[in-house]
Amino acid sequence: MPLRPLVLLSLFSLLVACSSDAPKPVASTVPPQQSVKKARESIDLGPLPAYQRELSGTLQGVPAGAEVELALLVIDERGRPQRLLASSNLIGNNKVLPFRLRFNPDVFPVGARVELRGRASQSGQLILHLPAQPITQPTTQAVGQLQFVKAP
Repeated sequence: MPLRPLVLLSLFSLLVACSSDAPKPVASTVPPQQSVKKARESIDLGPLPAYQRELSGTLQGVPAGAEVELALLVIDERGRPQRLLASSNLIGNNKVLPFRLRFNPDVFPVGARVELRGRASQSGQLILHLPAQPITQPTTQAVGQLQFVKAP
């Protein structure tokens, strides 16, 4: 057998073997250490200072290991966030997840639309969102049980 076809066949086989996709790393269900640290800090807030107010309640439908972000936002007339008043990060546990979101009532805009919004992501991908909850007064309030829904 001539040498040229054998070399071409070997080279072609090598190219085919090298062109396959590399195995993808398995995504870990354990959240990164920074996220866990932030979530613990938001739980261990201590007593409410006199100059702050607080929104509290529970979140339902958050899978274990999902990173939850809650935000109190000023919203414009087109429904776009304009300013962040407060935020909190939590880690889902596949159970009812309590939350406490503290904010300064002095920066709460009079007459503007303010909403509590939330999202949950897992492995960096958005999986759930919280329908916007209007907050009308800068007072300490319990918003009750809030249900996350699948993200579009």
